[in-house]
Amino acid sequence: MTQTTAATVTETADDIAAREFLAFTLGKEEYGIHILKVQELRGYEEPTRIANAPDFIKGVVNLRGIIVPIVDMRIKFHLGTPTYDQFTVVIILNINGRVVGMVVDSVSDVITLTPDQVKPAPEMGTALNTDYLIGLGTVDQRMLILVDIDKLMSSSEMGLIDSVAA
Repeated sequence: MTQTTAATVTETADDIAAREFLAFTLGKEEYGIHILKVQELRGYEEPTRIANAPDFIKGVVNLRGIIVPIVDMRIKFHLGTPTYDQFTVVIILNINGRVVGMVVDSVSDVITLTPDQVKPAPEMGTALNTDYLIGLGTVDQRMLILVDIDKLMSSSEMGLIDSVAA
């Protein structure tokens, strides 16, 4: 008779959290990012524009003494002209110790996905380079485009963002 320990039966909180995604919308598409990357959610406020910054960097805001660059994901993904209303949300992210704000159309909920609910991203000419994708998550009739936010905020872009925040 084999004996199982509680450690082999139960999952750690980190294992569960690693499969939790914050769902948000950009246009008609629904995206998801790992919940552990999210520091907080804020309503949209007009950032202070920085000269010579790329279009997708809307500017910076002062968040409790920290200068936070704000990236508009609609502009970044070439999804048309962004509009800002009461549903527009800034997701404050902590990426490798850097704080960055990400403007999205709206945030819906936190979704837990099992490994079998995540499928590899198909290779196709989309606005979003598939290098930035973890895969596609499916829950009932919903499909989430799961974004690897660490890769998306790549070193060259983080350099641009850092120079704006400095």
